[in-house]
Amino acid sequence: MITGSIVALITPMHADGSIDWDNLDNLVNFHIKEGTDAIVAMGTTGESATLEAEEHIGVVERVIKTAAGRRPVIAGTGANNTSEAIELTHEAKRVGADACLLVTPYYNKPPQRGLIKHHEAIAAAVDIPQWLYNVPGRTGIDMLPETIAALADIPQITAVKEATGDMDRARKVIELVGDRMAVYSGDDATAYELILLGGHGNVSVTANVAPALMHQLCMLALDGKADEARALNEKLMNLHNAMFVEANPIPVKWAVERMGRAGPGVRLPLVPLDERLQPKVELALKEFGII
Repeated sequence: MITGSIVALITPMHADGSIDWDNLDNLVNFHIKEGTDAIVAMGTTGESATLEAEEHIGVVERVIKTAAGRRPVIAGTGANNTSEAIELTHEAKRVGADACLLVTPYYNKPPQRGLIKHHEAIAAAVDIPQWLYNVPGRTGIDMLPETIAALADIPQITAVKEATGDMDRARKVIELVGDRMAVYSGDDATAYELILLGGHGNVSVTANVAPALMHQLCMLALDGKADEARALNEKLMNLHNAMFVEANPIPVKWAVERMGRAGPGVRLPLVPLDERLQPKVELALKEFGII
């Protein structure tokens, strides 16, 4: 079972929006060197919504090839079209992903029974570990704890990424399914709290810029060192907040570019970080000696 800090990896791009394959390789090696415990390729932070299917799988395959078994790779394969999610999940298995991360179907707002049917269909079609991903602030649909519990006994569904930042919700999810699937945070600012409740780790945006510190934070929480984890998280809060001064992944891509590890590209409808917000992100990076 994967534990610890799991980076939600950016997809580095040139100024014209084309994928920067060399820096993608460099980022994977950087994360392995800095202690990141696993890598999510083509999640929200990877701009999965604006890459073509061939590019999407190409990024996943390249990350797997570069990681070369040194870290698990989880492929984002969610979609609001069930057949598309099945196809992406098939392809991720074909290229060697260790697991797939499936965001709740966005925009079309299915009822809870629709969410169950969606995930049952993907699990029946592709035999690979599958992680549910609940992020209602982005998708417009909330997968309720009871729905997660209804899916927990499907063998292929092995984990859930709970990204609400609500600790009452996290506690309920862990109580309902913690003995049947792994529970991960998807909210950097509250990740240590979820881990202390019985979670297994954090799928992290902040880890793109501070991988060693996010690994340390997760390890402290996994070891039950609550006071030390809380103290480190308080120190990191300016950095967490800086990564969300605009919609993710706009700030983190600017930050990684500022670190010299990626080009300036983002794909429309995303745009580069507002100049008025750049000093706040830069100050946070300098606070930790990242730049």
